[in-house]
Amino acid sequence: MTLLDLTPRSVLTDRLATLPVVIIGAGPIGLAAAANLAERGIDFVVLEAGDRPASSVRLWGHTRLFSPWRHLIDPASRRLLDAAGWVPPLDEGRAPSGQELVDEYLQPLAELDAIRTRIRYGTRVTAVARQGMDRTRTAGREATPFLLRVTTDAGEVKEMTGRAVIDASGTYTTPNPLASSGLAPIGDAVDRILHALPDVMGADRAKFSGRHTTVVGAGHSAANTLIALAELARTEPGTRVTWLIRNASAVRVSSSADDELADRARLGSRVDQLVEAGVIEKVDSFEIVAVERRDGGIRLRGTRRGEPAAHDTDLVVGATGFRPDVDMLREIRVQLDDIVEAPVRLAPLIDPNVHSCGTVAPHGFDELRHPESGFFLVGMKSYGRAPTFLLATGYEQVRSVVAWLDGDMRAATEVRLTLPATGVCSTDSGGCC
Repeated sequence: MTLLDLTPRSVLTDRLATLPVVIIGAGPIGLAAAANLAERGIDFVVLEAGDRPASSVRLWGHTRLFSPWRHLIDPASRRLLDAAGWVPPLDEGRAPSGQELVDEYLQPLAELDAIRTRIRYGTRVTAVARQGMDRTRTAGREATPFLLRVTTDAGEVKEMTGRAVIDASGTYTTPNPLASSGLAPIGDAVDRILHALPDVMGADRAKFSGRHTTVVGAGHSAANTLIALAELARTEPGTRVTWLIRNASAVRVSSSADDELADRARLGSRVDQLVEAGVIEKVDSFEIVAVERRDGGIRLRGTRRGEPAAHDTDLVVGATGFRPDVDMLREIRVQLDDIVEAPVRLAPLIDPNVHSCGTVAPHGFDELRHPESGFFLVGMKSYGRAPTFLLATGYEQVRSVVAWLDGDMRAATEVRLTLPATGVCSTDSGGCC
């Protein structure tokens, strides 16, 4: 099957028909894929690197989502949960925290009999290929099973096969580096650089109390951390907060009145107010090149408005976005956009250089296909480096992909999603729809 061929594989070879669909990742989108496959009676297995479902979500579980419950529950998953007597959240107009999403929705979903027995925890996928074929071999490729190499928590290296692969492994564990070049900054002060969305008011409070923290990044992850640090500064003497961005303004942190996701719009408003009040110091137009240790802290070196510049702080929170791990896919024929590293048909819809509003048209298997028939990137990983992903979009992706895998072209090509208007401008020039 070529990339332009829309015909589903309604009749599988005997060799493939006995194999499961392999889902990489037991997060919200991976579990939604499992629910859709379970509804259609298609065998599957879920490979999850963590020891519990939604292990990445748990890392930022203290953070409140800006989507309300009504946009966070996959329809197929809801049907399976309802049939098992699940009690849904009482207020579907409220935005939950990440931990609430896990406790009230994802954990119960993962515990359903139809899904629980098919999840393999502590199993990290390190490579995907075709069995007995590198990416250069073509003859008989579509009739050949996928081969996945995994490493278990016990250190064992194993291999397994599948008829198709749905990669929902996300991007949270592969953040973008601080340097404006996209490379890791020169220097050896990495222990002073923390991952995005630390638990400032909870488990990580002692790290930040009484210290100067600089948050690098211009998106919503940065905004959440800045607000938490400002709250800490009100009660903990000596706590200072700096916001460092490489552009003249943080156009992706919206405070638009047109944003139907009100919690997202409020993020931008609150940060603006804290900057105006002097609680947060804002340093704009700073291009990071190198980092170095200094007196128990860190110095960021680079340029600002064309001149050499330095910024001293105790800690840095890197909230510069995320990127997909594509090294594991070297032997798979994926076709990614040169700019955002998303599937080539999806990329024009989400490229932040040209996509002026945060809304993205609903899309499915057609925009997610690769030359490697039966392989799909879904969820946040399908967006590559673009920052506009919503869970509801991912749920529509996997519904369409699973319908295609089942040979149901009518369902695969339908649009069953209406996204909220965002009013979010994401171009550097500040243009908006």
